[in-house]
Amino acid sequence: MPKNPRRGGLIAADPAQKGHSKVTGYVAAAFGLIGILLAIVVPMLPVLQTTSNVSWPQDEDVNPVTLPLVAYYPQNIDITVPCSAVGELEDSEGNVLVSTAPAEAQDASARGLSVAVAGSQVEVRTRNALIATAPLSDVTGSACSQIRVHSDANLTVAEFVGMQNDDGEPYAGSTQDDVRPQVVGIYSDLQGSVPEGLAVDVEVDSRYTTDPTLLKKIAIVLGIAMVMASLVALHRLDMRDGRRARRFAPKGWWKPRPLDLLVMATLLLWHFIGANTSDDGYILTEARSAVSSGYMPEVFRYFGAPYAPFGMPYYIYTFISQFTLASVWLRLPTLLLGFATWFLISREVIPRLGVAARNHAAVRWTAAAVFLAFWLTYNNGIRPEPIVAFGVIATWVSLERALATGRLLPAAFAFIAGALTLSAAPTGTFCIAAIIAASRPLLVLIVRRAKRDGWLATIAPLGAAGLAVLHLIFLDQPLKGTLQSSSLLGQVGPKGEWYEEYWRYQWLLQPDPDGSLARRFAMLALLLALVVCGIILFRKARIPGVALGPSRRILGLAVLSIAFMAFNPTKWTHHFGAFASIGALLGALVTLAILPAATRSLRNRALFFAAVFFVLALSFTAPNGWWYISIYGIPWGGMAPTIAGIELYKVFFGLMFLTLAAALFLHYREAFIAPSDPSPEPQGKFRSLVREVSQAPLGLAAGFVVLVIVASMFYAVRVQSPGYSVAQQNWRGIQGEECGIADAVLAEPDPNQGMLTPVAGEPGEGLEASNEADAFTPNGIPSDLSSSEDADESTGGPRTEESRDDTTTTAGTGGGTSAVEGINGSRTKLPFGLDPETTPVLGSYQSGAVQISGSMETGWYELPAPAERGPLLSIAAAGQFSKKAVHIEYTTEPDAGPEAEAAGEVSPIDVGPAPSWRNLRVPFDKIPPEATAVRVVAEDNNADPDWWIALTPPRIPVTETMQELVGDTAPVLPDWAVAFHVPCVRPFEEFAGVHELPEYRILPDRGLAAVTDNWQGWDGGGPLGFIELTQEGETVPTYLDNDWDRDWGSLVRYTPLVPEAEPAEVDFGEVTRSGLWDGGPLAK
Repeated sequence: MPKNPRRGGLIAADPAQKGHSKVTGYVAAAFGLIGILLAIVVPMLPVLQTTSNVSWPQDEDVNPVTLPLVAYYPQNIDITVPCSAVGELEDSEGNVLVSTAPAEAQDASARGLSVAVAGSQVEVRTRNALIATAPLSDVTGSACSQIRVHSDANLTVAEFVGMQNDDGEPYAGSTQDDVRPQVVGIYSDLQGSVPEGLAVDVEVDSRYTTDPTLLKKIAIVLGIAMVMASLVALHRLDMRDGRRARRFAPKGWWKPRPLDLLVMATLLLWHFIGANTSDDGYILTEARSAVSSGYMPEVFRYFGAPYAPFGMPYYIYTFISQFTLASVWLRLPTLLLGFATWFLISREVIPRLGVAARNHAAVRWTAAAVFLAFWLTYNNGIRPEPIVAFGVIATWVSLERALATGRLLPAAFAFIAGALTLSAAPTGTFCIAAIIAASRPLLVLIVRRAKRDGWLATIAPLGAAGLAVLHLIFLDQPLKGTLQSSSLLGQVGPKGEWYEEYWRYQWLLQPDPDGSLARRFAMLALLLALVVCGIILFRKARIPGVALGPSRRILGLAVLSIAFMAFNPTKWTHHFGAFASIGALLGALVTLAILPAATRSLRNRALFFAAVFFVLALSFTAPNGWWYISIYGIPWGGMAPTIAGIELYKVFFGLMFLTLAAALFLHYREAFIAPSDPSPEPQGKFRSLVREVSQAPLGLAAGFVVLVIVASMFYAVRVQSPGYSVAQQNWRGIQGEECGIADAVLAEPDPNQGMLTPVAGEPGEGLEASNEADAFTPNGIPSDLSSSEDADESTGGPRTEESRDDTTTTAGTGGGTSAVEGINGSRTKLPFGLDPETTPVLGSYQSGAVQISGSMETGWYELPAPAERGPLLSIAAAGQFSKKAVHIEYTTEPDAGPEAEAAGEVSPIDVGPAPSWRNLRVPFDKIPPEATAVRVVAEDNNADPDWWIALTPPRIPVTETMQELVGDTAPVLPDWAVAFHVPCVRPFEEFAGVHELPEYRILPDRGLAAVTDNWQGWDGGGPLGFIELTQEGETVPTYLDNDWDRDWGSLVRYTPLVPEAEPAEVDFGEVTRSGLWDGGPLAK
């Protein structure tokens, strides 16, 4: 019989197997070495790159074209302008010969390149840097033939060919700095036919649009085949010990037990009603964009770089999205991973902890409760944490099986599982932690097997198994491009160093969704279990009644995983979801550690109870916060939970002090009593149950938290009905209505259609002030209405470690002035597409120290018949004012003349933000059906110059759903925070380095919109960096149906700054690139 590999000695071979051992060993070594070699070579093998080049003018005219580059900057750009074309500008109103961004854009000169007339000079500028200049009079003379410009990563040069200054030197200039311009198109003020010699050539940076060559495909297939063959040979070598092959899974593993049913039912219920995770929209948009781009792009940041070497499992969502976009189906892999993770914990892990774990129900229940506390909180979306949680437990179980059986095939499976998990996310390093924790006994096993079968036959299959994932990571991406992409992500940031890991725990203790009740409890429970088990192992060298090896390896896994997480470049708390399986293991282990058989001291067990109450108290100081839409209707969403006015954390603090007092009493009492006998006494089933429950305080606490969060979601579903909720979205998804909140948001495409008609007078006369009208005037509105607001903590805006002001004003609502007077003489720029020729406006803003108080009472506006009214009344308003400062009065008189009496009044709902333009709304269920007319009454008595009121006439919005307006064919930028909830809209596409321009943008609520603006902005390589150079946005009024006071987000409709600009025609080609090909520096 073979010797136990952990007890020393050689692993003997069955004499019957010796005849084939050498051949099998040679096969294992040869195939394993070839597998290793191919895995190393594959990333360096050539790929087919799709190249993109654009030449302008196109179609034999000088019409501008749009060309928004994914990388912002081209590989190189060459411009040739005949000097004779300068004279042709005299026939146009502009001064630009050629530019890479429209002059109408605010930052065109700071980001683009232009060849333009500036006063008496002709200048070549790129990104505000003057490259060359020459006198206009000389350029239009006979000496100048061409203006040539070239720009690449190493040199930018411009020359006025044929011209020399008084010193005989050419008019030219250059810089070796990388000042390549951002290209969003080719624009010119030239008109008419194309001047002879005018040319612009742009080589687009399309380094990420690659496909494997035939050679690489063959190498990948062969490499995977070699790994499989080497593992078969390794299995044959395992069988030399003469024992039968072990069962893949324990006997009867598939038979569900009551606890299994409870866990699975909870996961299934949460799948339908539970909160989503923060990056679901981010990942879904990347996965959908992979179809058009050919790789998994960073859509919202990082200049479109691939999400490599991580993110490989996201292609699962690419596949699913081809058939359905319903959240309930997209998250199905996560649900299945939850089931699988629990089955591994209950079938493979807990039995390995020893007899005590198998015999005490409290161990299994605690593991289940802690597992659910983690999984429900962190892992109900499509982020990679569920994959990591499963991969870690799969790696650990495989290693334990290898150590228990003395066979290496399970170890090879552990390496495969660990490598695949690492390809999903940086937290996949937890699998490396599992391997390190088991490395000592595993090394002993490998050495002894090598002495029997040979070193190459033992090591080569394991190495091939661990490296096999490289075939998938570098399936279509070259090594150099992947390394450059990874480096770019670190340069752009955010990037936290390992010594800044305390940020993550600091945010866990903040009173917002990043540090919510559920998030905080799950991680604090893990830390408590880890500390208690560590103390007991340190004092006693083992936990009595628990298998020593597995328990030590669990603690090693937990400690190393926490350490490895410090090297994760981002410090957000949602990464804690990767600890779901580790938390369950520690929960089981700490329950074993405090059983009477292991911890006989009543004092110590009382201290553990006190620690659990402290964890509960600290957790319940946090709000019951959830991400974005998931918080709708949640009780205690922005505050610490209370019952009957009593804050629950105070109750738990009180219980903590009581148990501490009990521990103090027991500390003195134990000196006078004999040690208790830990053996169980005969008792009935009920008493046994009570005894088991009392031995699992952490399980009780975790179960209580799970009950609270599940019950709160049920409550939210009831409160929100019939309005929108996550549960409603999932239920409709099952029925085939998968468009999410886009079906619940009512959009008002043209607010002019619903404008009410004054009962007396013309439209411009309906909005008139009362006798105290000096405060309200047509131009009593400041030009700047920008609102600045911090990220909304109630919806869990993530931190980007950036310090900058967050503007929460949506497009077109920030004020401004108009060159043309409106219907009542106002020059205020109106929002939402309101027509100034038919929409009067009055405001009470006054500059200066002296503020005049005043009030305004409009004339009566006729209401249509009740059946034609729609759900609400709306008023475009701006300013900072109290809720009582503006109200709507209604009359029920059949003929509402100027002298009609008001029958009642209603204060409108104001969702903000102030002082920007927004839509006050009054639901018609607040106005009786018999009302015939309404009027607006406002009063500004506040002496603070920052407090003022601006109003337009009331209107009844003519609406359609946002999905009906936007459709599923128009290109859209759905901000990453909201994208998962508007799956039916089509994200804008990109291919071979060129973007499609979106026609709409969908933003989350204003707090999160400030975060998405920053994340998607120009300085991070996001889409807003080219949108703001090419398009102008106008906010479309929207309202969340049956939830009128909710700031759900906003819809922006884009119009091009240069309407005549059409998308450029791109010349695509194909070139073979080595995996080590350097495409040059990336965007800076």
